[in-house]
Parts: sequence; structure tokens; C-alpha cells
Amino acid sequence: MSKLIIPDLNKVVLDSLDFFSLNQPPKLNTKNFSFGFVVGSGNAYNTGQIIFNDQKALFANESNFNDLLKNYNSLIKDKVLKEAVIISASGEKDAVWEIKAAKKAGLKTTLLTCEPDSTSAKLADNVLPFRKIAEPYTYNFSTYFGMVISKSGEKAFNIKKEIVKAELGFKKVSFKKYKSFSFILPDKYGPIAEMLNIKHEELFGPFLSLRAFSEGQARHAKFVHPSKDELVISFSENKFFGLTKSRLELNLKNAGPGLILALSYYIVGLIQGSKTPYFKKDIEAYCEKTGALAYKGKNKFSVIVPGN
Repeated sequence: MSKLIIPDLNKVVLDSLDFFSLNQPPKLNTKNFSFGFVVGSGNAYNTGQIIFNDQKALFANESNFNDLLKNYNSLIKDKVLKEAVIISASGEKDAVWEIKAAKKAGLKTTLLTCEPDSTSAKLADNVLPFRKIAEPYTYNFSTYFGMVISKSGEKAFNIKKEIVKAELGFKKVSFKKYKSFSFILPDKYGPIAEMLNIKHEELFGPFLSLRAFSEGQARHAKFVHPSKDELVISFSENKFFGLTKSRLELNLKNAGPGLILALSYYIVGLIQGSKTPYFKKDIEAYCEKTGALAYKGKNKFSVIVPGN
């Protein structure tokens, strides 16, 4: 296990909420953007879906952006599609070639990033910088949370109060006794379900089952196999899924995306703390070897990514 002090995800959530309570990000008005592409990798893609959920946009990721540029080339030439918004916490990796490709296609480029001095920031036509705290590689909570509440206008102080209130209910739940966990989120926050699935891959990999669905997805045979070993966590009343004694219902009224994101990540952190520290055992080796090599990089990734 790494000698570095690596906090669980719930600790990073609370630290981020404290930071943003004192540093509320400026309001992001997405209506200022022209109809175009919103591009991101991993949870940057899901963040883009949350931020631009109320307007016309074509969402793209590192796997399909080049194909979409070709498919919509005629609309770009006719100035129907004018812009590409690239979302990247680091401003490196895939964001670099995505901005180059967008500019080559004739699109105006805007970068949303936490690293205003990054390679992508030097290439983009416009850069919107966001604040972040130091956190372990892959966590990326403060980075995207800041972007989400810049659009929603939610206050971090109020979100923390809701989490403290909800935690009273968590004390009745033994996360340690469950072998698998499923989240059911309101349909309009389906992208957050995808963010939780990515957290499963990063924090637990093949060692623990953690699934997340929107309410609509949950109806499609996701719970054919109920088990006393699975805790089903929902953010509204759950009448159908999981065994009755293995349900955790968090009835939140009028919850914004910032609250749902923070609370769900906080719960994942509680699960993480109740299990074998898989992430803490493996992340340093990943940062030193596999991670950077996959991007043909010569430099190691930082296990703890600095704040700004």
C-alpha cells in the first residue's frame, strides 16, 4: 500500500464543500454558447450533459468526436454548427487533440478546465477556468463539482448541511455487511449515474459490485436477482427494487445536481471506507506505469493531483 496519505472519497467531498463555501464559482450562463459540440472524456462527458441539459448540443467523447466531425461536416461548413466546448479538468490528454481537431474543422473552441496554463488552454480560442482542491488521481470531485454548481447556482454550504442531515440515516446502515450496491437516481440526473459507474471502475474494479441507474433504466430488468447482500440506494421512494430490508431511501425534494452529485459520491466514499482499500493499494503503481504509458507519456501521473 502507498505510504502517501490517500483520503477516502467522502473526505474529499467534505473538503471540497468547505472550499466552495468560501469560493463560490462565478455563474456559468451556457446560453452564451452557440449550437455545437460539447466534448469530454469520462466524467467530463457526463458533466457536459449536466451543464448543457437545457439547450441544443451534440455530445461527443474521445471515441466518436472525429467521426461526428466528419458526419456533420456540411453543417459546420454552413455555419449551423459553430462551436465546440471541450471539458477537461487537466486540460491535457485527449483534450489536446480534440481542440486541434475542432479548430481544423472550422469551429470556435472554448475550454472548461481547472488548469488555465495547460496545453489545451494555450490552443483554445477561449478558456473558462475553475478552481479545485488537491485530491487523489481519478477522484475529480472538486473539479467537476465546481463546474456543476457554477451552472446550477447551488451553494456548497447548503449542500453540506443536507449531507450532514442525511448522515444520521447512514448510521443505521452497515455498509460493511453488503457485497454489492446499487444507486437509483432521478431520470434528469442520469449522467450522475454514469459518473458513479465510473467511480466503481476506478475505486473497486473487479473486487466489488457498485451499479447506478436512472429510474427509467432501473425498470429495465436491472433487478432480476434480488439479494440480501445488495443495498439499493435511492433518492426518492423505492417500492420495487431490492429486498425491502436492503433499501436505503433518501427522499430529497427539489434536489439540484450539485446535491445529488455530492451526496452520492459521499456515500461511495463511505462504502470505500468500509471495504478493503483496493484503490489505495493500486493507484500508485497505476500512476507510475500503466496510466501514463497508455497515453504514450514519459512522465508519471501524480497520485495526489495538486489544487489551484
